[in-house]
Amino acid sequence: MPADWAPADRIRLIVPFAAGGGNDRAARLIAPGLGAALGQPVMVENHSGASGTLGAGIVARAAPDGTTLLVDGANQVTAPFLLRQAGLDYRDAFAPISRLVLTPLLLVLRAESRFDSLAALLDRARMQPGRFSYASSGNAVANHVAAALLASRAGVSVTHSPFRGGAPALQAILSGEADFGFAILAAALAPLRQGRLRALAISTAARSPVLPAVPTVAEQGFPGYDQSSWSGLFGPAGLSAAAIGALNAACREALGTAEMQRRLAASGAASILGTPEEFRAFLQRERAAMQVLVGTARIRAE
Repeated sequence: MPADWAPADRIRLIVPFAAGGGNDRAARLIAPGLGAALGQPVMVENHSGASGTLGAGIVARAAPDGTTLLVDGANQVTAPFLLRQAGLDYRDAFAPISRLVLTPLLLVLRAESRFDSLAALLDRARMQPGRFSYASSGNAVANHVAAALLASRAGVSVTHSPFRGGAPALQAILSGEADFGFAILAAALAPLRQGRLRALAISTAARSPVLPAVPTVAEQGFPGYDQSSWSGLFGPAGLSAAAIGALNAACREALGTAEMQRRLAASGAASILGTPEEFRAFLQRERAAMQVLVGTARIRAE
C-alpha cells in the first residue's frame, strides 16, 4: 500500500441492493482482506431502494476521504440511459477504483415448472404475450438487461418484475411469484442442488465448469449472446489519486490469494482485477455499447 495514504477511520462498504445478491457477495468476500490490507475495520452496509440509486447516492454525497465506498456493477453502465430521473449522474459522481468479481448468470425457474428447455419457455411466451414474468434485482441491473435482451432477440413479450436485490428476486422465482429470471450462479447453486430450481441456460459465451451440463443461451439459437454480472469498487468523485492507488492495491491483496481464487472458482466466479485506468476505460466502453443496446433492444425501466 502506498505510504502517502491510509484511511483515517473505519471503512463503510455501501451495497445499494439487498443482502444476498452479486454486489453484496462481492463486498462481503472482499471486506476482511481489505480491512487487513488497510489497517481499518471494513463494514458492509446494505442500502437498497430506487433501483440502487439510494445507496449509490450515499457514496456520491460522502466526503472523498476513502472511508465511504460503493460496491456496484451494471448500474454504473446502464443508469445514464435507463434511470435518467434518478438525480444522480453515474458518469461523473464516482471515482473508479477496481473491478472485483465477474460471475455468470443462470436462467432459472421453479423445479415444478413444465418447461424443460429454453425453447419450450420462449415458444409458450411467444404464444401468450405478456403472460409470463421475469424477476430481476431491480431496474438497470445485469439480470434485467440479460432478460430484456433475450426477450428482444427471441421476439417475445414478457413482464419485468423488479425487486430490491438478487435474493428477493430469486425468492420470487422459488415461490412462483415470477415465472423465471436470471440469477447469479453462486446464489442459484444451493437451490439447484436441493432440487428446488431448474436451470435452462447460462448467460456466458462458454459453459461453466461448475455446471457443465447447462447449455449457454448462445448455443440455444442466440449466437453472440454473452452477458455477465460484475462488481467493482468506487469512491466519491474527488477521491485523491493516492487513495485510489492504495485502495486498488488493497483489492489486489484481498482477492489475490490462492484461497480466494479457490472460493471464487467453486462458485463459478472469477476475480477481474486491474488498474483504476483500465477500470475507467472499461466503463467508457461498456457505456458506449449499452447506449446502442438500450436503443436496439428497446430496454426500458419498469
